[in-house]
Amino acid sequence: MADVEEKETVIVGGGPGGYVAAIRASELGQKVTLIEKGTLGGVCLNVGCVPSKALINAGHRLQEANDASVFGITTQPATIDFAKTQEWKQTKVVDRMTSGVTMLLKKHKVEVIEGEAFLDNDSQLRVMSVGPKQFMDNGGGATFKFKNLILATGSRPVEIPNFKFDGRVIDSTGALNLPEVPKELVVIGGGYIGTELAGAYANLGAHVTILEGTPSILPNFEKDMISVVVKNLKKKGVDVITSAMAKKSVQDDKSVSVTYEVDGKEETIKADYCLVSVGRKPNTDNFGLEMTSVKLDDHGLVEVDQQGRTSVNNIFAIGDIVAGPALAHKAFFEGKTAAGAIAGNKTANDWVGVPAVCFADPELATVGMTAAEAKDKGLEVATAKFPFAGNARAVSLDQPDGFVRLVYTKDGGNMVGAQVIGPEASDLIAELSLAVNGGMNVEDIALTIHPHPTLSEPIQEAADVALGFPTHI
Repeated sequence: MADVEEKETVIVGGGPGGYVAAIRASELGQKVTLIEKGTLGGVCLNVGCVPSKALINAGHRLQEANDASVFGITTQPATIDFAKTQEWKQTKVVDRMTSGVTMLLKKHKVEVIEGEAFLDNDSQLRVMSVGPKQFMDNGGGATFKFKNLILATGSRPVEIPNFKFDGRVIDSTGALNLPEVPKELVVIGGGYIGTELAGAYANLGAHVTILEGTPSILPNFEKDMISVVVKNLKKKGVDVITSAMAKKSVQDDKSVSVTYEVDGKEETIKADYCLVSVGRKPNTDNFGLEMTSVKLDDHGLVEVDQQGRTSVNNIFAIGDIVAGPALAHKAFFEGKTAAGAIAGNKTANDWVGVPAVCFADPELATVGMTAAEAKDKGLEVATAKFPFAGNARAVSLDQPDGFVRLVYTKDGGNMVGAQVIGPEASDLIAELSLAVNGGMNVEDIALTIHPHPTLSEPIQEAADVALGFPTHI
């Protein structure tokens, strides 16, 4: 029988939540062991949000190179060497960032073990090698007794019937690593991932068809925001088919045929690849949680309190395996909270709103409540909106589509939510997130001088609208 080694704080999973928790725990004086069966950085850094933004950026560069005639610039048609694009994405973006995570963990003296963790009980786990044999103990792995445990095991793509991930039916990981830009791409699922990658490949030269089972793509955003994205997708030649149910796929070595049903009628599309992006499933199975007293809810998510503590006092859970949006920045925050709780600090996941961003064309971002959500909670709210068409910076960039909207209480003008669709919405939402989470009101924003000419001005302009003193509309 293998010896049992004692550890202070063990973290399972080296993705956004796990590695941040490890660094914070180390900063707070804990001896930390991080167990990761794949690559440090997790899905987000290796095959998710970071490489997808690299491809989105490449697509934008190609479009700009192909047509800048609005600025009086005439160019020859641009071409793309996609192998070179993929090499840049991997070596200059992903590898650079993952090596940075490795360096940070080393700097903070975090012990990193490559292997797969299996829980034995509420205070013990085993680590099995996933590569060359790491622990010479007759195949039983290494056994660790832990004082504290943080679970950060992430999530994986959902597979649907008749669309097994294989060959030309791919998940988001496969879509980010295609060897060429497809001539035809079918995307099943018009959520964040599907819409972003559909736009990226359309910009790179593919003809894309989105099949969405609900009446609208991006159902987590409001209708007037979605309409701007749909209009832009159609400009790129993307076919957006809603209320469409994917039925089956048939593939050979060169193509895949996708059959779907809409309005009771079956249709078939032939494409080079079919991307299935209909959601993600929490990784709470297959590593021994059932051997512990940790409780799961009906959706397979770990039940936690405001500090991320599970039903077992010394076990915490963060990121995609707990309730709330499956977002890397939420996992960052939860990792810091859990590490602080272990150190005895009065940390808590007590945010008012978590910002969410979709890197479509144009970008969408939201934080806090929409007007409808606020009213459902019994709040009397009003909204104020300012269009980017009235902003000099947006017009000079030839990106006038979209707006900033503030949601605030009628009595005190207190910010409870905000939405942005337009250029650099992903950056602008940070100021609005601060306003919502900090309990600011619209007058606070109106009295904050914003530099001119910048894309941030519509935030102040919307606050002026809320106060009844609009300037530029």
